[in-house]
Amino acid sequence: MKGSARTVSENREARRLDLLSDCGNCFGLCCVALPFARSADFAVNKDAGKPCGNLGQDFRCGIHPQLRQKGFTGCTVFDCFGAGQKVSQVTFGGTSWREAPQSAPQMFEVFPVVRQLHELLWYLDEALGLDAARKLHGELRRAQDEVDGLAGGTAEELARVDVGAVRMRVSELLLKAGELARAAVPGKKRNHRGADLIGARLRGADLRGANLRGAYLIAADLTGADLRLADVVGADFRDADLRGADLTGALFLTQAQLNAARGDAATRLPDHLARPAHW
Repeated sequence: MKGSARTVSENREARRLDLLSDCGNCFGLCCVALPFARSADFAVNKDAGKPCGNLGQDFRCGIHPQLRQKGFTGCTVFDCFGAGQKVSQVTFGGTSWREAPQSAPQMFEVFPVVRQLHELLWYLDEALGLDAARKLHGELRRAQDEVDGLAGGTAEELARVDVGAVRMRVSELLLKAGELARAAVPGKKRNHRGADLIGARLRGADLRGANLRGAYLIAADLTGADLRLADVVGADFRDADLRGADLTGALFLTQAQLNAARGDAATRLPDHLARPAHW
């Protein structure tokens, strides 16, 4: 049993590593494939398929250490969940869009598809780590195998994936897993699913076990708030104040969400996520 448990743990760690961005093995896909508009997040406009002016010949960002100061905050909060290196090194076998320009349209088309599939894999992996959702583990593993198989398909197969349908099926499972985990919090839990909480004053709020799926928490004051076991799938934390907040055990929290928020040394985080450098 000890050996089996160790193998499961090692396999999970390997899966997690595959879902972490590795820019050194990517052809700068997020800097080319995706569009962005001049705003508080980006200093300029850029069309999809057009390389960012800051992208070097080595596929590295020329202003990476100064992205926030140069007006590219949006770049600092983006996370491809390992899709960049997957498409670059696996789907297209290590041949870049510069080496084979004819492959560029297809490469840029499938990158967002793999990015969404890898995000789902991240959530499914977390759900499989929830003891409270053990009765769903069989379904979660089947979903994980299905999504992993889709993400490993050829460029032609990826272009045909109905990501919306896949997301819907997986989201239903994640919702069930989240509900089972949130049930550990006694009493009535807050339901703010999809709520407009932009700029909301939630300082010190008890949000334990709350449903915050898809909530708009842009610039919300969450200083000192308790978000343990809150389900935050898809919650928008851009510029939210998380100083002193407790997010240990927050369900389905991602690094991108943290990177988009503001926090400090007193903000408590899950062990598998890193404290953003700008906090």
